[in-house]
Amino acid sequence: MVMKAMAKERKEWKVAAWGLCNLEKKKKKEMNRKKCTNVVYSHFFLILKNLQTPNSSSIANFLQGRIPSSVCNLSSLFGLSLVENSLGGTIPECIGNWSSSLSFIHIDNNNFHGKIPETFSKGCLLKSIRINDNQLEGSLPRSLSNCKDLTLLDVGNNNFNDTFPNWLGNLDQLQVLILRSNRFYGRIDRCFGVPVPVFSRLRIIDLSHNEFTGYLPTKFFKNLFAIREDYEKKVKPEYMIESNGSFLYTETVSLITKGLELEFKILITRTEMDFSNNRFFGEIPEAFSELHSLLALNLSHNSLSGPIPSSLGDLSNLESLDLSSNKLEGRIPEQLKNLTFLEVLNLSHNYLIGPIPEGNQFDTFTNDSYSGNLGLCGFPLSTSCSNNGKLKPTPTKDRFIGGFNWKTAMLMGYGCGLVFGLSMGYIIFTTGKPWWFVRMVERVEKKYFRGKILRSRGGRNVHN
Repeated sequence: MVMKAMAKERKEWKVAAWGLCNLEKKKKKEMNRKKCTNVVYSHFFLILKNLQTPNSSSIANFLQGRIPSSVCNLSSLFGLSLVENSLGGTIPECIGNWSSSLSFIHIDNNNFHGKIPETFSKGCLLKSIRINDNQLEGSLPRSLSNCKDLTLLDVGNNNFNDTFPNWLGNLDQLQVLILRSNRFYGRIDRCFGVPVPVFSRLRIIDLSHNEFTGYLPTKFFKNLFAIREDYEKKVKPEYMIESNGSFLYTETVSLITKGLELEFKILITRTEMDFSNNRFFGEIPEAFSELHSLLALNLSHNSLSGPIPSSLGDLSNLESLDLSSNKLEGRIPEQLKNLTFLEVLNLSHNYLIGPIPEGNQFDTFTNDSYSGNLGLCGFPLSTSCSNNGKLKPTPTKDRFIGGFNWKTAMLMGYGCGLVFGLSMGYIIFTTGKPWWFVRMVERVEKKYFRGKILRSRGGRNVHN
């Protein structure tokens, strides 16, 4: 019956070519596997992807329209994937009814709008939710706190308008949280009272391009035990793989790292933190130094002030550090030379001064890493440092300023007076008696004597 209902909805999907496969009949010889690459449908999984052929890339915008209402007739769906299509409309309310059987919901890179249904019930078995790159809005549904097995939540690139969801800290299995490019707002540091939400297994956090403000949340960093533990104690690198009986899938996520937006298969050892493009202020907390397993840290485009903590040199596994476009001041700590795995460093557009450290990875960075800091000197900048670690004055400029003293001004005055005097003498001797000059002198004399007489009369009147 469900198969017939889905067949009736084909016009809604506006599908150019697609196959419909029942996994319960997969042993039959007449099953065409090529059709299953486009649509995998059964009582267990519904996977609708862009049409793919063995020797070509995906054809974009393959599926269009809304999700057929007949989908809600399914009673037990283990997986839902509608990624990278042109599907629109709202997310069906019934999606929460499947939460007791669904393992993953992947509807990213579509045109869905509206709010996420508030129907995730107790006993929710969801492990992965990817609804990024849509036009969803409103708040994150608090009923997601019922999904105790959730390991990945990606809601990036939408229009959500909410405060920081600190209630997600009660999800003991949450490892990946991406809120990038929404309209989340408010002070995160005030979200961590008593009891403090845990977030103990969180390894990838992306809060960039929002409207968060306040101090960076020290208590939040202290609870990130998965990042605080030593890198050497971790198991060998493996991909983050989820399974539900007969189906396996590797988790992927889009991250901006080392200045590039890339899609990654998630390693269980990958650790990243991106708080860039918000309104955080205050100093960088020392708590960062305890995140020993952190590989990438981005705090750029905020209003952070004060010095760069020398304790950041303890992050021995760090590969990317971006502190650009803040109000940081003081010198670059020599301890950052301990970051021997550092591939990307961006300290540009701050108020840093003094010499740039030399040696190790610092010998590999270009001018772009330090641009906009007028007080810095040393390699790779063209400005050299003096013996006391300050900027050397530019010789040509100093020569000009030092030479332009009172002697120069006096000589210039003598020169101008000499030229004027010679010019006047030449005119007088060549013209004989220049009447215009005589009249000018007589006028000056009359004004002088008239003023003197008036002043003398005024004095007598006072005495009388």
